[in-house]
Amino acid sequence: MSSKQGLPLPMNTSLPEPAGALWPAIVRQTAHALDRGALLPIQTSRTTIDDGGVRFVVRQISSLARKEKDAQQRKAGSSGARASNPFLPYDPDLFVADISDTHLVLLNKFNVIDHHVLIVTRRFELQRALLNLADFRALFTCMTQFDSLGFYNGGPEAGASQLHKHLQIAPLPLDDTTSPLPIEPLLASARMDGSVGTVPGLGFAHAFVGFDPVLVSRPLELAHSAFERYMSLLAATGLHAVDVNGEPLQSAPYNLLVTTRWMMLVPRRAEHSEGISINALGFAGSLFVRNETQMDIIRTRGPMSILKEVAGTI
Repeated sequence: MSSKQGLPLPMNTSLPEPAGALWPAIVRQTAHALDRGALLPIQTSRTTIDDGGVRFVVRQISSLARKEKDAQQRKAGSSGARASNPFLPYDPDLFVADISDTHLVLLNKFNVIDHHVLIVTRRFELQRALLNLADFRALFTCMTQFDSLGFYNGGPEAGASQLHKHLQIAPLPLDDTTSPLPIEPLLASARMDGSVGTVPGLGFAHAFVGFDPVLVSRPLELAHSAFERYMSLLAATGLHAVDVNGEPLQSAPYNLLVTTRWMMLVPRRAEHSEGISINALGFAGSLFVRNETQMDIIRTRGPMSILKEVAGTI
């Protein structure tokens, strides 16, 4: 069966039931997309670097040639930013599930981490737009189904590569050589009572808040709570809404890390340090470099120093 455009219809057409079936759907669609050649994983080599109480995972990317070629082809074939949008239309072979009337789940075409998915808005919204309640509902509808880390790169300066609003989810553990989340050991001393604060030992600028653990089984209630606390995190880091043609955009770039237990917002003052690009995963303890030169920089300076440079210090 095919769509009106002559493309094959996606294997899944709605969020699978019962709750908890999203993970098998991701696994099935991954196998399908690999078979079709639609999913193009980026191969890496990895090492760990201990710094500041965190065992950082640093992956050296073997080649970004396919990803860069894809971006160039889209740019060359478009007359504007929205025309080159890979999410409108999306590749049906990368489609996993409909979540709501506002969001859907896609596989990350050029994934470094296995089963990495994107939570994408159906209509075009800017990546610089503030997150809203619908974004959090979509995020937690997915994240409460399997152990995972959600994250958001608020604008190009925070590591976003697409203009269309999308959150991301990576299954945990991020790497089998460390704890499920590299920064997890430091979180043991963080306050989880719902008040906004910081994590002792994390020297880069950030604001942190815990969630009520009973809400993990109530995705919609958790989404409401997270949205309210997200607004508090913005205020705590000096960010606010800027009205642009009636749309609330962020006043400055930032990264957001989310689990079903806590959330952390990191304001950004630079996109990279010595050519090393940092996105939200960096603040979770997972870094990516393009070559051995960049790897040597991180070994010499230490990952925490790099994070402090792009985010500022407390």
